[in-house]
Amino acid sequence: MSDAATLARMIDAATRVMVFTGAGISTESGIPDFRSPGGVWSKMAPIYFQDFVSSAEKRRESWTRVFNRSAGWTDASPNAGHDAIAKLVTTGKVGAVVTQNVDNLHQDSGVPADKVIEIHGNATYARCLNCGKRYEIEKLKSRWEAGEDLTCIFCKGLIKTATISFGQAMPEAEMAHAAEEALLCDLCLVLGSSLVVYPAAGIPLEAKRNGAKLVIVNREATDQDQMADLVLHTEIGPLMSDVVEQLAL
Repeated sequence: MSDAATLARMIDAATRVMVFTGAGISTESGIPDFRSPGGVWSKMAPIYFQDFVSSAEKRRESWTRVFNRSAGWTDASPNAGHDAIAKLVTTGKVGAVVTQNVDNLHQDSGVPADKVIEIHGNATYARCLNCGKRYEIEKLKSRWEAGEDLTCIFCKGLIKTATISFGQAMPEAEMAHAAEEALLCDLCLVLGSSLVVYPAAGIPLEAKRNGAKLVIVNREATDQDQMADLVLHTEIGPLMSDVVEQLAL
């Protein structure tokens, strides 16, 4: 039996699937990852949350990276892996897509926003750190070009991209929602995560400990491979395209 057929059979047998995605699915859309050699953090050091909050200079540098598109995730499009997940979601079998990615590609592929749990935030818009007001990034550009320190027009709080930076607290509601899905699912499908960044990497472990089957699809080995029911070191897009074809979606 092929890898795709094996995975399709496991999905078909499941009642509720939690999909957990990491950088490996987005690299297939041409988005560089952060931690690998040659990745984003090897070219520019991350700006820690406490530095962003305390230093106008660091905020300026952070926004310069945003508007110069230094991280490389803008203008990317969903790939076959994203499209396959979106098709699985339409079956009603997927309870949630929990993602470490900040690129919005799951929503762009057609997954409803209320099915996507973004535990590391979203880089395609910004929020006030004080009141939570959402700001579209392009609408902030003229203020940045004028040299402004970007603050909320309502409460004067600092505006920051809606990503979770180093040193910033994880989003409580999203983490709680992901933990709930880990307890409800009977199959956790990990796609493209190295499973080294915690607390995010603990979510598939929680699903496994609660009795769910664990499938890991990643180009490199992970520390959780020995716990998994199926491990596939392959490209995500071609595999998942074959899987949905096997499921006749």
